[in-house]
Amino acid sequence: MAKKPAATNRKKFLGKVREHLTDMKTRLHTEIDSELKAEREGNKDEGMDTYDLASEERDREINFILSDRERMKIKQIDDAIERLDDHTYGICESCGLEIAEERLNAMPFTRLCRDCQQDMEREAKSQRRLEDERTTSYRKLGSTDADEENI
Repeated sequence: MAKKPAATNRKKFLGKVREHLTDMKTRLHTEIDSELKAEREGNKDEGMDTYDLASEERDREINFILSDRERMKIKQIDDAIERLDDHTYGICESCGLEIAEERLNAMPFTRLCRDCQQDMEREAKSQRRLEDERTTSYRKLGSTDADEENI
């Protein structure tokens, strides 16, 4: 019977997570819509000099990058809601254990528990280090060959 209250608490927590994710998604859609509307209204470049046009183009590029990030976030939210629907949300995709609520509160899209995430990051860092060493070795080999040709 001790497991029942924990399961009930987890169920309440997951309900709150769903509500939070849905609110985040709505907010992001609203932000994207207002940015698009502002861009359409601001596309009147009458009377603008070259610097104004360049500045406006730069602003458009920044907004495009931000919109991409927002779209990526929406995709992550949709994925998280899908995992809620199929009861896999909050389960680490690597080890299969429950992800701590604190981690889910901080990172509601996460698919990995803290330990598996750290393992993955260590592995990625190690892989980058190996690639950097290989690149450096190739450069050294290349410069040695070129130096010999110049002799």
